[in-house]
Amino acid sequence: MAEFYNLNGKKLQRQYRDYLSEFKQWKQKSHAKQYLIYPQNIGKYLSIDETALSKGELYTIITNKKAKGKKGAIVAICAGTKVEPIIEQLLKIPSKTRNKVKEITLDMANSMKTIARVCFPKATQVTDRFHVQKLALEALQDIRIKHRWEAIDQENNSIKLAKEKLHEFSPEIFDNGDTRKQLLARSRYLLYKAPSDWTQSQHLRNKILFQQYPDIKKAFELVQKLRNIFNQAKSIQIAYTKLAQWYYQVENSGFKAFNTIANTITLNYKSILNYFINRSTNASAEAFNAKIKAFRSQFRGVNNLEFFLFRLTTIFA
Repeated sequence: MAEFYNLNGKKLQRQYRDYLSEFKQWKQKSHAKQYLIYPQNIGKYLSIDETALSKGELYTIITNKKAKGKKGAIVAICAGTKVEPIIEQLLKIPSKTRNKVKEITLDMANSMKTIARVCFPKATQVTDRFHVQKLALEALQDIRIKHRWEAIDQENNSIKLAKEKLHEFSPEIFDNGDTRKQLLARSRYLLYKAPSDWTQSQHLRNKILFQQYPDIKKAFELVQKLRNIFNQAKSIQIAYTKLAQWYYQVENSGFKAFNTIANTITLNYKSILNYFINRSTNASAEAFNAKIKAFRSQFRGVNNLEFFLFRLTTIFA
């Protein structure tokens, strides 16, 4: 706008902030960096998540799902992830209002669970299914990365040996044109996808990968079985049975990382199974985080955190 009207951009921004935007008269300005609360935006279904607003500093954000990331979406923004100060601020909202909340989706962090339990005691806690699946995918990728480092070491040693013998090094090349090192590097994205979403070249790469590394195939099948439980189970009872069967398969797989995931699921199984009541996820919170990042990029970073929060809440609260 400043460029269009041949004005100084920084001066126009300063004028807008100090005189046109009502920022100086903002009622919550004095404590904006610590907390912002909008009790009128509380609904029956909430999400709680954390995001970085400025310089990597984390803020805990509670949003109303019904608002769908628009006006009235923000219920609270609290600095940090420490439980006690967040609870202290949320308890300022009348208990009658907080008790309206029927369901709250969150990740597996104990801090989030404690906040939800204390501040919204009538709400059912639902662990986001995608956080559970993400843990399994990370365990699968760890196995692939381990093999990739081994392939890099093996290739480096072969190159060194070839030089000592004054020979030209020729790496092993598979049917799709990949070397072993390239095969493991290029398989990263296909392992995130379901087989039905693979392209023809990914099918070929996957076939070679699984032939060369049966443990990756076994780990991939465990990930797909976990995904299918969330996609196909129609009730808590069916999901509970299938998760128990999956846990048994993990125990027999010999994968340490998957045993850790299975134990994590066991510790959080109640809130994980609550997903199958309404099939609620934390996708709305993740989408709102993406909006915050886009908003921040429009600002070209955050120089004035209070003003950033003012504009953010003016639009979304």
